[in-house]
Amino acid sequence: MKVVYLITGSGGSFYCGNCYRDMIYLKALRKVPGTEASAIPLYLPPDEKTDEKGLEKNVFFGAISMYLREKVPFMRNMPAFLDKLFDSAPLLKMAAKRAGTTRTEGLEEMTLGMIRGGNAFPDKELQRLVHHLIKDRKPDVIHLSNALIIGLARQLKKKMDVKIVCSLLNEDDWILEMAEPFQSRAWKLIGEEAVNVDAFITPSTYYRDMFISKTGISPDNVTVVPLAIDPGSLISVEKKDGSPTLGYFCRVNSHNGFDKIVDAFIDLKLSNSIPGLNLHVSGGYTADDKPFIEKQVSKLKAAGINDSVKIYPEFHGDFKEEFFSSVDIVSVPVRKYDGYGLYLLEANAAGVPVLQPATGAFPEIISTTGGGLTYEPDTVKGLSDALLKLFNDKALRKELGSKGRENVAKELSLEKMSLGLSEVYKKVL
Repeated sequence: MKVVYLITGSGGSFYCGNCYRDMIYLKALRKVPGTEASAIPLYLPPDEKTDEKGLEKNVFFGAISMYLREKVPFMRNMPAFLDKLFDSAPLLKMAAKRAGTTRTEGLEEMTLGMIRGGNAFPDKELQRLVHHLIKDRKPDVIHLSNALIIGLARQLKKKMDVKIVCSLLNEDDWILEMAEPFQSRAWKLIGEEAVNVDAFITPSTYYRDMFISKTGISPDNVTVVPLAIDPGSLISVEKKDGSPTLGYFCRVNSHNGFDKIVDAFIDLKLSNSIPGLNLHVSGGYTADDKPFIEKQVSKLKAAGINDSVKIYPEFHGDFKEEFFSSVDIVSVPVRKYDGYGLYLLEANAAGVPVLQPATGAFPEIISTTGGGLTYEPDTVKGLSDALLKLFNDKALRKELGSKGRENVAKELSLEKMSLGLSEVYKKVL
């Protein structure tokens, strides 16, 4: 069985949960017996530090040319040499670091076009993709990484006799940022285009139920396959410093609640509830996030505690290992209900317990891993109180860290995930 996974890259300037998920999918696909699997990036290149086997570097439907076609009428029929220039790796990497690549303002019509298909995907670029897909052997299954590119399903089925599977996760992050009527139209269009998809896969019951309620797609066509942890994340770390340290591991922005963890940290420091407390931060950011981050740093300086905060310059390799070896607890108090949270599995894989608001899929994940606690209410005080209790119970932290590491390896293994994917593919074929 030949499976091609179409992914949407981020360029690698921040911790992108969807991008990590895509690499985990590719690893799991390659473990399905008798499967030849590869991944092709759309819009933006994958993280340049990723060297996953089967991940192609050639980008289709490059973000710059797609944007120019949408915004500049005379560019809609741009010559091939301009396409090639705009879709070159250096320009796409530069585009990924710019602010606008992670916000919806001004991209609402383009988003609806990609969901709807049609003219949003230029025919000559679609033909180039199809030619690339069939050059060796036509794939049996094309797996779309998210429903925001569901418009490709109808287009590809017109050109090829192929089954389409689509992953569902975090589409709401993008759609809920759009103003009405674009938001409602996006959900409605996804529901309409769902007839061109043979099966949907999502990692949590929470996200399955939410997505069905928004789009009206049939529950019978959505299978929950929990995301696995990359075996490379099962690192053996020991706390190098005796100082109590709170960790934040995710893109540093308002959406992920970085200001909430800063405010809780300030409360705990100024009250001296946890003597010697530090805050370590890893996850990167985009240009859009800089004003927000500067505001948080100003709050820390005004409180006179900025010396107790360390922001890691990278979130890969040795930097990631150093980060997890320095923290006692990881918390990412997101504002919007999250459909999964791979950052929780990464913390547990390093033996670090997590503390999350009891929202979205967090109770579901923590119930599976046993590697952390949830708290209510989802307020700064609720977070501060929960942190104080967990920091004051070293035995519980050790127990949660140990359970988390054991269970992510056992219950959320690549082997289990590949088995779940295999069953879905067998069903559609």
